[in-house]
Amino acid sequence: MTTSISPAPNNVSAGVTFQQPSTRRKLTNNMATVIITATLGLALIPLVWLLTDLITHGAHAIGNSSWWSYSQKGVLLSKPGGGAAHAMVGTFIQVGITALVSVPIGILVAVYLVEYAGNNRLGRITTFMVDILSGVPSIVAALFIYSVWIVLFGFERSGIAVSLSLVLLMLPVIIRTTEEMLRIVPADLREASYALGTPKWLTIVKIVIPTAGSGIITGIMLAIARVMGESAPVLILVGSTQAINYNPFHNPQSSLPLMMLDMYKAGSADAVIAKMWGAALTLVLLIAVLNIGARIIAARFATGQR
Repeated sequence: MTTSISPAPNNVSAGVTFQQPSTRRKLTNNMATVIITATLGLALIPLVWLLTDLITHGAHAIGNSSWWSYSQKGVLLSKPGGGAAHAMVGTFIQVGITALVSVPIGILVAVYLVEYAGNNRLGRITTFMVDILSGVPSIVAALFIYSVWIVLFGFERSGIAVSLSLVLLMLPVIIRTTEEMLRIVPADLREASYALGTPKWLTIVKIVIPTAGSGIITGIMLAIARVMGESAPVLILVGSTQAINYNPFHNPQSSLPLMMLDMYKAGSADAVIAKMWGAALTLVLLIAVLNIGARIIAARFATGQR
């Protein structure tokens, strides 16, 4: 005798009946959605307001081609004309030196903490010091470099002193970001590499770091964007100038935060205000470019895209 078995209903799977969410749960979900959306809207209000003010007041200044190619040398601050090339050059040089020092040190420290330190004493001390360094205000880092680099060693105030103070601010960001990215790399990848006879150091270089590469690059770019707008170090460690200075070891060297301060102290003439807003908008645009670049690089080097 043949027995036919009818298919189970669509809402029945392995003996489990799925019921529609209750009205109370739907109401709770809708309320949570409304609250979260409203909170996001409130958070966006000051951001949109800030960007609107920056664009409104600074677009005219940066819209002139001379803004990107000329400095303020020989131009009265209270008069229209000149540009921010001296400030942009100083910002790029100071941040570039900071990145050259911070990136390799930060990555190596993170690799040591994740792959070698374990729970030993040196690893705990390093982690503790990184946590402390993460909370150090920029003014404290600037005063420390001033007391050591300028007062103790006798070097002059210069762009390199600014870079040294920015290193103290950038290092903990890179270390923490790289450390977290390395920790999420699956242990199976390491074990598979070890099973093939690959040394640990080569596994780290060829497997672990490339797998976490997108996150590491993103962290580096965001760390650079963070220190680019720091004002305390440039106020203490370098003199102001209206001319382009390519030498970070000698003579004053301007930067975008320092240019904004110069314009703030120069008075309330229309040209001064326009230049101040233009410098602020330029700094925001550079940081935005870095953030967008970080996202593009992260997407490009993501493990799933390789």
